[in-house]
Amino acid sequence: MSLEFGPAVGLSCRECGARYPLGPSFACQECFGPLEAAYEFGAVTRAAIESGPPNIWRYRSLLPVPADVADKPNMNPGWTKLVRAGNLGRALGIRSLHVKDDSGNPTHSFKDRVVAMAVEAARNFGFHTLSCSSTGNLAGAVTAAAARAGLEACVFIPADLEQAKIAMARVFGGRLIGIEGTYDDVSRFCSELIGDPLGDKWGFVNVNLRPYYAEGSKTLAYEIAEQLGWRLPEQIIVPIASGSQLTKIDKGFKELVALGLVEDTPYKIFGAQAAGCSPVSTAYKAGHDVVQPVRPDTIAKSLAIGNPADGPYVLDIARRTGGGVEDVTDDEIVAAIKLLASTEGVFAETAGGVTVGVLKKLTETGQLDPEAETVVLNTGDGLKTLDAISGDAAPTAVIRPSLDAFRATV
Repeated sequence: MSLEFGPAVGLSCRECGARYPLGPSFACQECFGPLEAAYEFGAVTRAAIESGPPNIWRYRSLLPVPADVADKPNMNPGWTKLVRAGNLGRALGIRSLHVKDDSGNPTHSFKDRVVAMAVEAARNFGFHTLSCSSTGNLAGAVTAAAARAGLEACVFIPADLEQAKIAMARVFGGRLIGIEGTYDDVSRFCSELIGDPLGDKWGFVNVNLRPYYAEGSKTLAYEIAEQLGWRLPEQIIVPIASGSQLTKIDKGFKELVALGLVEDTPYKIFGAQAAGCSPVSTAYKAGHDVVQPVRPDTIAKSLAIGNPADGPYVLDIARRTGGGVEDVTDDEIVAAIKLLASTEGVFAETAGGVTVGVLKKLTETGQLDPEAETVVLNTGDGLKTLDAISGDAAPTAVIRPSLDAFRATV
């Protein structure tokens, strides 16, 4: 089989550095550490990137995908808006603030980026079925991408997910299987299925395709830097579920520096969690290097991973960059959703409420520099988590259709 992964030349263990050939592998045989794509980049210029399509494939020379990836049936996510958030900045006392709004992706979350990578890997390995364990957004991204690519889909979710996310995942076809338990229970089940004949020729995007899938999050870093005029932000707030997105944003920034595409300027990365599922925040505040698993209990279900695989790497990055990890309560999440919507017209799902809530908390506690250029991520659309603001699902007033009735109300 001839594999086409562009500049990716192998897999490398993040722990011990052992190298492996490109394949559907995710764990090191020496130390059981996580594997990630390793590259030999050629010459990459700003001009070449800028001449590319207005989606993530403008960065194909930095990703584990074939050179002709833009010509294949794909969801073509990315190049979402970087919103200059002056109103929110003034409300919080931050001089220069931007919101990277990934709700504009095809299935309205950042998961379209990572799934696009996984689809190309699945094609390379001859898989016929795309699968995943999901807290909601990933399920919809996988079923949509599979439909577009002509693949089968079978995805697994906790049975108690938000109804909007379940409906989105089902409308694209494929099979949607609810599992009794938490996301961590779903993830364990999928790991067992990979070793069973039932899972033969299945590509589990966040398990056996994870080294390729995870690289999609780097495109957030690339886009933010390019949209800022080819420079790195001084501060960025990223939500933590598994922690992979945060680690890959850091990897993306470092690659841009190494390739001479941006100036090597310092940046701080802050992780954001919900208080009802905050194992990384708890470890960070306690000064620990080990993340203790928890049982999630939060409205931010897309971040409800009680045993985050990349938690220790998040701690390392937060400390290395001078950032941090913070968490906010469910009430603070809802208040932050409303604050972002009322100041910038951006309706975030609960994960976006987490990042904006943490942004507010970091500013109030002095952990974040209000004079530094700051980017906060919104990774999904608020229409997916309407239950979080169900108390506002009514008109402010109901009147008769007359001016007198309106005057009385005003």
